[in-house]
Amino acid sequence: MSGLAVALTGVIAFGVLVIVVALIRRNRLKERYAIIWMTLAVGIVLLVVARPLLDRLSDALGIQSGVSTLFLLSTLVILGVLLQLSVSLTALQEQVRDLAEAIALHEAKSHPIEHRDDRGD
Repeated sequence: MSGLAVALTGVIAFGVLVIVVALIRRNRLKERYAIIWMTLAVGIVLLVVARPLLDRLSDALGIQSGVSTLFLLSTLVILGVLLQLSVSLTALQEQVRDLAEAIALHEAKSHPIEHRDDRGD
């Protein structure tokens, strides 16, 4: 990989780290997700800098190109992040449902429905 490509990748990874830290400071990103993004940024740099390692991994997997291996690894990481976010979303949906039920029960207890006589009396 050319020196320009390595430098560009380093700048992009550093930019991701800066954005993640800024989002944490503004309380827009929780630390648990920040660790994922920081790990990904560092992993990108390591795979670009350690290109022979990527080529050896490609050979071990029977893949001809290191770029294809990198694409495969990237796809697996993205799927992992999506799965983790789906699990978090499911937990949040259940919390919202439980809270809505609790509020409905509380309102039912504090504001009982008045029984009216529909006979017109």
